[in-house]
Amino acid sequence: MFEVFLEQADEFFILDNAFYLFRAMMTTLFMTIVGCGSGFVLAMVLVYLRKSPGLIFWPIRMAMIVYVEVFRRVPFLVLLFLVMFTVKGFGIDFSLFTIACISIVILSTAFIGEIIRAGLDSVHQTQWDTADAMNFSRLQTLRYVILPQAWKVVLPPAFAFFVMFIKDTALTSQVGVLELTQAGKYYNNLGYSAILSFGTVLLLYFVLSYPMTRFGWWMEARLKTRRQEADAEFEIGATAYELRGT
Repeated sequence: MFEVFLEQADEFFILDNAFYLFRAMMTTLFMTIVGCGSGFVLAMVLVYLRKSPGLIFWPIRMAMIVYVEVFRRVPFLVLLFLVMFTVKGFGIDFSLFTIACISIVILSTAFIGEIIRAGLDSVHQTQWDTADAMNFSRLQTLRYVILPQAWKVVLPPAFAFFVMFIKDTALTSQVGVLELTQAGKYYNNLGYSAILSFGTVLLLYFVLSYPMTRFGWWMEARLKTRRQEADAEFEIGATAYELRGT
């Protein structure tokens, strides 16, 4: 097996194959960024609607809850086929890449929406009450009071989900999207060793996902530092105020 690997290595690692694999890797990355990025934005809207107070918004809140609970429990491959056949059934000529992105958006909106909801709920109710007492609107409360405190809870699982979906895009190869796993299948079908084909794909997945993980760690540390600095400034200001009062 390893003899075949060594024999095929010189033929496999050529410029044309490098361009083909790079194209597949960029497809994987772009598909994840578009799908999860759009999902993050829609998840913010979903959570905002889900937390809308008042009886009049009860149907909207229930619709958002049902959406999250349903699509968090649907396998991505099943959703992918469902979106593809639904689009084709309506006669819409979407590319396979677009169909994959739509499927990722649907799923990521549900998962990230639950992550954001948990992050907002981690902020104590007194913060909401204080902002309400200061006549902040709901958007102002979220922007200036709640989100700055919730980011440290939201970001770690959000980035973990993002990195996970870089790997889960491999399932889009089942509908023919040219991403890394599909490229590995292509070279394996050409007669190249499975160790050579999929081993290269494995390394490329690592090249994509590890920097994203490091970036998530950096963002988490930066937010933690900024929060500590803000708390320290608040304590200094409160102490100075108390001293002036005495």
